[in-house]
Amino acid sequence: MLVSAAALAYEVLLMRLFSIVQWHHFAYMVISLALLGYGASGTFLSLMRDRLTASFHRSFIVNAALFSLSAVGCFLLAQQLPFNTLEMFWDPDQWLLLLLCYLLLLIPFFFAANCICLCFARFPDGISRIYAFDLIGAGLGALGVILALHFQSPLGVLRAIAILGLLAAALVSPGKGMLRPWLTSVPYLSLALLITLLPTNWMTVRLSEYKPLSQTLQIADTRVLEESSSPLGLLTLVESRFIPFRLAPGLSLLSSHEPPAQLGVFIDGESPMAISRYQGNRESLSYLDYQTSALPYHLRRPGRVLILGMGGGSTVLQASYHRAENIEAVEVNPQLVQLIRERYADYAGWNWLRQVTRIHESEARGFVAASDSRYGLIQISLLDSANAAAAGVHALNESYLYTQEAITEYLEHLEPDGLLSVTRWLKLPPRDGFKLLATATEALRHAGVKEPASRMLFIRGWGTSTLIVKNGEITKKDIQQLRHFCEARAFDLVHYPGISERQANRYNILAEPYFFQGAKALLGPDADAFIKHYKFDLKPATDDRPYFFNFFKWAILPEALPMYRQGGVSLLELGYPILVLTLIQATLVSLLLIILPLRFLRAEQNVGEKADKLRVMLYFLSIGVGFMFIEMAYIQKFILFLSHPIYAIAVILSGFLVFSGLGSLYGGRLARRNRPQGLGIVVILLGGTAVTYLWLLPHLFSVLADLSLAAKVSVTLLLIAPLSFCMGMPFPLGLSQVARQHPPLVPWAWGINGCASLIGAILASLLSIHLGFSWVILLAVGAYIGAVLSFPGPDHP
Repeated sequence: MLVSAAALAYEVLLMRLFSIVQWHHFAYMVISLALLGYGASGTFLSLMRDRLTASFHRSFIVNAALFSLSAVGCFLLAQQLPFNTLEMFWDPDQWLLLLLCYLLLLIPFFFAANCICLCFARFPDGISRIYAFDLIGAGLGALGVILALHFQSPLGVLRAIAILGLLAAALVSPGKGMLRPWLTSVPYLSLALLITLLPTNWMTVRLSEYKPLSQTLQIADTRVLEESSSPLGLLTLVESRFIPFRLAPGLSLLSSHEPPAQLGVFIDGESPMAISRYQGNRESLSYLDYQTSALPYHLRRPGRVLILGMGGGSTVLQASYHRAENIEAVEVNPQLVQLIRERYADYAGWNWLRQVTRIHESEARGFVAASDSRYGLIQISLLDSANAAAAGVHALNESYLYTQEAITEYLEHLEPDGLLSVTRWLKLPPRDGFKLLATATEALRHAGVKEPASRMLFIRGWGTSTLIVKNGEITKKDIQQLRHFCEARAFDLVHYPGISERQANRYNILAEPYFFQGAKALLGPDADAFIKHYKFDLKPATDDRPYFFNFFKWAILPEALPMYRQGGVSLLELGYPILVLTLIQATLVSLLLIILPLRFLRAEQNVGEKADKLRVMLYFLSIGVGFMFIEMAYIQKFILFLSHPIYAIAVILSGFLVFSGLGSLYGGRLARRNRPQGLGIVVILLGGTAVTYLWLLPHLFSVLADLSLAAKVSVTLLLIAPLSFCMGMPFPLGLSQVARQHPPLVPWAWGINGCASLIGAILASLLSIHLGFSWVILLAVGAYIGAVLSFPGPDHP
């Protein structure tokens, strides 16, 4: 249990650490491949089973201790590699560095997996109990690491994880009498103390030199004012005196107003957001009226404004400048809220803002779903960094903020003639703005609006674009105000009811009026054909496919790659191709790890005929893929219900693993009674529950949206319990059968399951992007049916 808790906590922690050191999509790629350590463990123990199980205690202790030491050492070495994700497609040296990173991070998982697999091989009659504590430990590790990151730095949590492995080694140390176990534990406890006392300058996070924070800190007279860490990210507050921050995204070139002094707020070292100095002087905020996001304030003076994603507070200042009477700002990151409302309240002008402003620590979509209020304006503005948007690193990130269902909810919370305003970074060729327009159009059509074009306005500057969706018809007065606003600031018109081509592309001139042409096509009768043939993926995002930031299409690859060296990175959305590359690598290495042991397992070792080995392989591939498909798909569905992403992942992942562990204990009873027919019943219950939830959960979540977080957590655990309880049984049932009939194949089956889990996790992400979570769940049910048909042994369920 301790080893599994440490291993899963280490996996989650590495995702956090490499999101700081590199970028999120690189972290996903490296950690996924590192988990092949579980597959490598199965291959290794298939070859060394007899020798290692003969000295079980020593083997377990050595592997647990090596996990602890390598968990710290391998990360510290890996972050020293001069790897840059953006150079992968033209610098061959980067592939060698990537391979070294894989190998380094594979090592700790290899040792942790050895500990678990050794237990299966040594105690075949206890497989269900061992697997139960493996899953329960992993569940506790998932919950524990999230909680620990609230109180400790990531590297402090890394020390604690390493100590867990050493504690497991100490517990297994053999000995007789009262003092002997304690004496044999002394070396491991000493190592734990040594890790605790490692010098702080050895345990530092080294950011990539290509990240914006690293580059900013090279400027003279730049200093870090404070730094804080949480599961949501590493927040760094920076002051630059020699070259001051001037953060005003998309500021009109006609603006004569200078932004005030600013502090830069970096999350995980990515592009900063600004905390602007405000001392109650309204004129100091005049520059905020020269951004595209100021448009809704010129169409009407909203009494109540809801800002989704406060960030550094610029949108709050913008609302205040335009004399909004009541401002409600929603921010999911409590670190930012504390900066604005407490530690830098005087600098940020909170004393002047607090009279009309309330800040809510909440996830945006969940806040709207639970609110009964109506607003004159709901505003969403630039929630991701410009650099990340340009590189496409958020392509794999699910975002429920920009889906059809989300836009429908926002419109339902508007007053009559109220406005929804969404500002996005401007990319060329266009994609963000077009996908947002397509999604909003579908949301309006589903709401019964026959002419969505009559309710929308769309403008662009040189760096940003803003889409306005009105809860009512656009009037002539709205159009007059729109045109006056754009002419005074040199912003380009993209769409309003009745616009002509000559009114577009006048200031920030492109070779063709691409934005006007695209908007006209998306709002016209041939929208589907335009989306199908466009170079980027513009299909509207939904709650079942919430990948708003994925624009990649394979058709762009031949055009983008030759231009990559000439700055064509903006053409190639990195997240998706890296995910595909990860799947290819994982599949090839998994095939090697699965096939290799078969050359060394001889017939006289009681490994069965080819048909037996094929059934073992298909069974454990099926349940590994099926488990990951259901777990990942339902984690996303419950995240939408619980709203807060970090707590949701901790609760849901822990719940899935712990209840699966309890299911494994019950599955052991079926295995001991030698009743393989129980698997068929389990799969019927599992499949029935999974399919029923596809219909039930959306209705249930809608009815229970107003519950408190504690009540939602309870409901979530109650719903997860029957599904995950059934998911915990197939593995011990199958492995127990293998242990009875072909004991040498136990490590091999463990390795196959590890490889299948990894491939399943990556494949689930890919299929979710294309088909949606519902199809992933249906395919998972199919995988479990396949497991029933390939159950190893003469007695089929």
